[in-house]
Amino acid sequence: MRFSFMVDPQEGLTYARMLELAQAAESAGFESFLRSDHWLSLQGAWSAHATDAWTTLAGLARDTTRIRLGTLVSPVTFRLPIALAKAVATVDEMSGGRVDLGIGAGWYDAEHERFGIPYPAMAERFEMLDEQLQILTGLWTKDRFDFSGRHYTLRDAVCEPKPVQRPHPPIVVGGYGKPKLLRLAAMYADELNLDNPTPDTCREIFGRLDDACRAAGRNPAEVRRSAMLAWDGAAAHATPDEQRRLLSGYELAGVEKIVLDGWPGPADAQAIELLGREVVAAFR
Repeated sequence: MRFSFMVDPQEGLTYARMLELAQAAESAGFESFLRSDHWLSLQGAWSAHATDAWTTLAGLARDTTRIRLGTLVSPVTFRLPIALAKAVATVDEMSGGRVDLGIGAGWYDAEHERFGIPYPAMAERFEMLDEQLQILTGLWTKDRFDFSGRHYTLRDAVCEPKPVQRPHPPIVVGGYGKPKLLRLAAMYADELNLDNPTPDTCREIFGRLDDACRAAGRNPAEVRRSAMLAWDGAAAHATPDEQRRLLSGYELAGVEKIVLDGWPGPADAQAIELLGREVVAAFR
């Protein structure tokens, strides 16, 4: 089983502190270091230090050497498809091909309202997600790309540089496993990430993902299954043996990658080092 460590910088995390944690995760043997993509605190601390996701990932691309980097997840409401395609491809080049794109429909209405970001109904946001997934893969894999949809139209579009990773950086769709999300994961994604599920929930949703893949004419084994777990508080303070037993339950449920989210942390570098030595290493 693979492991990622995640932070939520919108709660006041500076870049210097984020770099310290990313380097600790790299040294501790985590496969990837992920961050949320929000411009406003989720806890109501409206003046909290809240950095931009893809700008800071560009910095981490130059300040780390091995660990993969990405978002979980970038909302489709924040950026036009070409802006996101360019940002991801640029950071992929800067990192030597170490980027994953987590993308979702977006959900935080207060953030959109305060910053004047249009926030359509959920059905429309899923339409935007569908179109953005088509556009991103088209821009990254074709020399010139045309697209005509309800929300976006591109004519003879060129996106250079292409990502280092071919055919494109891994695409992760994240959420709660609703039917629309599973359909999009089956059609476009390299990974489905579930938000704080139980092992039983994982089994049930992964079974429905298998069905969605077969309906889309795709081998279900092509979509990695992952789970994001809040890892601050009781979970993080359990003994290493208790943590290993808990995570083994997810492995038995078919989870191939665990994202440990230090919400509302983050944990310190020493805690990440301990996780790597006492927990992550046991699953290699």
